[in-house]
Amino acid sequence: MAKTKPTKNKLASEPSPYLQQHATNPVQWYAWGDEAFIQATQQDKPIFLSIGYATCHWCHVMAKESFEDEEVARILNDSFICVKVDREERPDLDNIYMKVCQLLTGSGGWPLTIIMTPDKKPFFAATYIPKTPRFGLIGILQLTEQINRLWRTQRDRLITSAEEITKTLTSTPFLKNSLQQLDSHSLEQTYEQLVAAFDEQYGGFSSTPKFPTPHTFFFLLRYWKRTKNTYALTMVERTLEHLRFGGIFDQVGYGFHRYATDREWNKPHFEKMLYDQALLILAYVEGFQVTRNPLYRQTAEEIITYVLREMTSAEGGFFTAQDADSEGEEGKFYTWTAEELQSLLSSDDFRICSTLFGIAEKGINRDATPSQASHRRILSYRQSLEQSAHLLGLTQEQLTIKIRQITKTLYEIRKKRIPPLKDDKILSDWNGLMIAALAKAGMVFDEKSFLKAAEKAAGFLKKTMIHSTGQILHRFRQGSAGIAGFADDYAFTIWGFLELYQGTFDIEYLQTALALHRYYIDHFWDRKDKGFFFSESPDSAVLRTKEWYDGAIPSANSISAINLLRLSRLTAETKYEAMAAELLCSVSAQVASALSGYTCLLNSMDFTLGLSQEIIVVGVQDDADTQKILREIRQTFLPNSVVILLSPYEDRLKYLTVFPFLSSFGQMDKKTTVYICTNHQCQKPVTEVQDLKELLS
Repeated sequence: MAKTKPTKNKLASEPSPYLQQHATNPVQWYAWGDEAFIQATQQDKPIFLSIGYATCHWCHVMAKESFEDEEVARILNDSFICVKVDREERPDLDNIYMKVCQLLTGSGGWPLTIIMTPDKKPFFAATYIPKTPRFGLIGILQLTEQINRLWRTQRDRLITSAEEITKTLTSTPFLKNSLQQLDSHSLEQTYEQLVAAFDEQYGGFSSTPKFPTPHTFFFLLRYWKRTKNTYALTMVERTLEHLRFGGIFDQVGYGFHRYATDREWNKPHFEKMLYDQALLILAYVEGFQVTRNPLYRQTAEEIITYVLREMTSAEGGFFTAQDADSEGEEGKFYTWTAEELQSLLSSDDFRICSTLFGIAEKGINRDATPSQASHRRILSYRQSLEQSAHLLGLTQEQLTIKIRQITKTLYEIRKKRIPPLKDDKILSDWNGLMIAALAKAGMVFDEKSFLKAAEKAAGFLKKTMIHSTGQILHRFRQGSAGIAGFADDYAFTIWGFLELYQGTFDIEYLQTALALHRYYIDHFWDRKDKGFFFSESPDSAVLRTKEWYDGAIPSANSISAINLLRLSRLTAETKYEAMAAELLCSVSAQVASALSGYTCLLNSMDFTLGLSQEIIVVGVQDDADTQKILREIRQTFLPNSVVILLSPYEDRLKYLTVFPFLSSFGQMDKKTTVYICTNHQCQKPVTEVQDLKELLS
């Protein structure tokens, strides 16, 4: 008998890959919108809201277990109006309802389940819910029965609870304090908190699960530069090296998985997120600037190889993520058995692989059982390159060459496997991060192909996702852009265009950054209490929020503060610096209460305290002397600096609209000339690289 083709629900016309995954569920899902809430009111039903994303492992589990189940679907359809939201498309809704979940349960995550009144006021929250009770978790069948009964018999109680929850969310006091509360002592305290949290043996700043959180490295590198405290640098180096050699890094195809489930970074959760790649590129690039460790350059370039090969659209935009699962199993695409490796590699290469990655520990050896031999495992270094080379009778250079050959062989074989799902929507905010990362890597490594990739992506955003008014659209997929941008879209895209200006000195990139920033200020800035709202206009869901905490990615306000400072120094518009001060002032008490949760925001405080520099180079960009000077500047770790290149032969009117102060800057003795101002004090101009080095140091 032929299998009945599944009926599609209202998600079938939605562009989101996550919503498309649920378009054939027997649950009669609605997308977020007026239709769902009108139906809830008319049918007198509460809303069952489910928030997740396309590459979320436990979202897949809950979908297979419950949302694809006819029995569960029948009860959900009878009792609720069911609404699906892609958290990556609607981070504003996700932020609001995640706060609800954290308020009610003390924790959060995805899939996120919210039950609320037809007027969007929540009264129940949970994350993953199994079909039937398990390990202390209520089953979805039980839950829906209880909610349905309460809705019919004790609705007043549910509505009162919803009102109280909403009131708590909307009445959270906004603490204001003077700027002086955040100062150099705040940076000291943050450092001490990070030292207390640091894993001395394996690096990282949390217990399991362990997330990379690259913006913690940004803070520590700036703290090291400020104080010359070598342990701050040690924490960064130890973590970067353990990350690179652990299973959280894809040793075969490159790129980082989302987090590790063990202390040693060896057991990854296999999702790959675009934002992780971008932020880790930046971390390894800055690490290279400080240490000149070739491993850091290699790692950054390997991440870029992965992104350009696997995560880039034909138009130049960058895709969102790759799933953890393939063929219904998490990590199957990425893992190997010892038998596979032994059959695919020569005996010499298998010996190298076994020694380097510890395959023989649980794989082919005299004492291994059949189950041990067929155990699938991720490839992660079990000892240092130096130790492995010694055991194998090779030099480190010889071993490095062999590793590249082996991983290339395994990559070609792995390409024939069924790959994980790729979430091919393009998000402005995460693309902004990747543009910034590629531009920075292109500058520091003097690699024009990275800058070209960043420029192509920027051109794609300008063509498809940025209006002439300065408004940004959040999501692009299947030829169509949509959803009004959020604060992250503006903050991260402006960051990307600022880095592109620094990498190319094409003034149009800076003009675009300024146009976006003007729109952002006009539509997101809180003129009363300062700081940037997350959404452009109030959504009727619950409230208009501001994000400050630097979680998996830095908050929009953190990056905005630094953008304001850089724009101020580039254009001599002191109003931007004043706004950055107001932003920091408005949240100082909140930050002071949990400093290590705001490391990226504190980088703007580090900027305001100095050492900061404005560097003006007057010279022809392609001239050899100019290139030497730019190379020296770019390879020096100068996190609180901005650089302007001024051609002596171009029409100055081209620059004056953006740089009104540049009319008097010229060359000395017809040589490329560098003007440096440090902490608002201008130094004598120099024309020699050695003199420049002394000024920069």
